[in-house]
Amino acid sequence: MSGHSQAGRRAYALQDLSHAQFAARLADRPVIALPLGSQEEQGPHAPMGDYVAAERIAMAACEAANAICAPVLPFGYAEFFRGFPGGMQLRGNTFRAVLRDMIDSFIDHGIDRVVIVNGHSTNAPLIAEVAHAVRRETGVLVPAIHLWRSLPDAIWESAHGANATAARGHGADPVTSVMMHLAPELVDLTQGSPAARKAVFGLPSEPHFASARFGSVSVDLPLDATEVADNGIGSGDPSLSTARAGALFTEFLIAHVADFLTYFAACDPRRPETAPAGIAP
Repeated sequence: MSGHSQAGRRAYALQDLSHAQFAARLADRPVIALPLGSQEEQGPHAPMGDYVAAERIAMAACEAANAICAPVLPFGYAEFFRGFPGGMQLRGNTFRAVLRDMIDSFIDHGIDRVVIVNGHSTNAPLIAEVAHAVRRETGVLVPAIHLWRSLPDAIWESAHGANATAARGHGADPVTSVMMHLAPELVDLTQGSPAARKAVFGLPSEPHFASARFGSVSVDLPLDATEVADNGIGSGDPSLSTARAGALFTEFLIAHVADFLTYFAACDPRRPETAPAGIAP
């Protein structure tokens, strides 16, 4: 069962399936993708719902890999964005509990090939905590793909050439270009401007907001993004973003995620010491 089973029904989208249609897939032990994102500021030029990118990438990858995509969790852990209205942040304990409940909803039914597709980098340490707890308590290993960290230098160079470093950062790329590709009507680059961060205790603040440089060393600080970046841009220049760059980023990530889902479908999630037979990474 792949593609569209009926007009308008996506056989790779769990939200579109009846429970009977989903149950019919279980004999094949399908891989389940759990897309995660965030509702947070992305600068004055881009929509706050960056979870849309994670959802669409995961959906497209599942279609290509004959996997099943669960509904996206649109809220993430982003303490340093609380100062900007419109964001919807989960506390750490809430995020861990929700993610664990999402995973258990499958493991409780013997569905043990689950892959997290994360589109909000600040979720990463909490995802790791949950994944370790799941493995300790159930024996099931749940991989996590962190989308924006997965882009190799070669893709950045293809997208931006000599401007790759200047284009990169929160409020700039890759998210701005990806949204220009996926939802161009929601991006207005005339409202964007390069990052202009403020000092903290006379020290230069860093691109991910909640730290500063002391000499050559980073010092973490419990700061809000509004204290160091009035426009919410951590680094990079969104004027360098393009739909073409977004297409390159998106196409790479869809293929990367689809390839991993296909590979993991041949793995035993309880035996990571064993390589799958007949399939190369």
